Amino acid sequence: MQYKINYMANSVLHKANSRGEANHGWLHSFHSFSFADYYNKERMSFGVLRVLNDDTVKGGMGFGTHPHDNMEIISIPLEGDLEHKDSMGNVTVIKNGDVQVMSAGTGIYHSEYNKNKEETVKFLQIWVFPNKRNVTPRYDQITLNPADRKNKLQQILSPDQDAWFHLGTYDKEAKDTYTIKKAGNGVYAFVLKGEFLINNTKLEQRDGLGLWDLDSFEIAAQTDNAEILLMEVPMK
Repeated sequence: MQYKINYMANSVLHKANSRGEANHGWLHSFHSFSFADYYNKERMSFGVLRVLNDDTVKGGMGFGTHPHDNMEIISIPLEGDLEHKDSMGNVTVIKNGDVQVMSAGTGIYHSEYNKNKEETVKFLQIWVFPNKRNVTPRYDQITLNPADRKNKLQQILSPDQDAWFHLGTYDKEAKDTYTIKKAGNGVYAFVLKGEFLINNTKLEQRDGLGLWDLDSFEIAAQTDNAEILLMEVPMK
């Protein structure tokens, strides 16, 4: 597979077809950054954003119990229901509209399974390096109102880690401006649906664009029902 990376001043463009890919049968995953058997020295992370996996899990299948430590783990379901169990005693189901955040801290074990045997689950698995190590593990889950991101950005992650995540769904030709929340941070934009124009760069579905050393930028939807995820993170 050819990995195409386009570099511009203070930005990096990752086209969807340049991502790493792993198909295990029950799991089909695309990796925006190096992960597991996919290694690309040019794609280790974007600032403290370490992992952005675009996962599809077959019905009745999932990830068995496994450990994590000293990592912020964010799960954003796109389709279907995902059952979560962890060593903190949490047993929950997350679905489209929910956002799950775990601070692994000193260490946790968890599992994730597709509850529906007839339908696939699609979700984003995102890892962010924490700003404090060896904290007490914690679990958070929120349910969002999709109407609150119609032609605007809806914050989905609090700034506990000096990171801000937003989702937005836009009509064609709708525009918005994103302003950096903390000096020195960068933003990784990831298109979930449709097409966008950001700083004169065209992004299609599942393309990623990293931006840094700027105060703000404009996003402009090029198609109807275009959906985007913006992840502002520290660059160091």
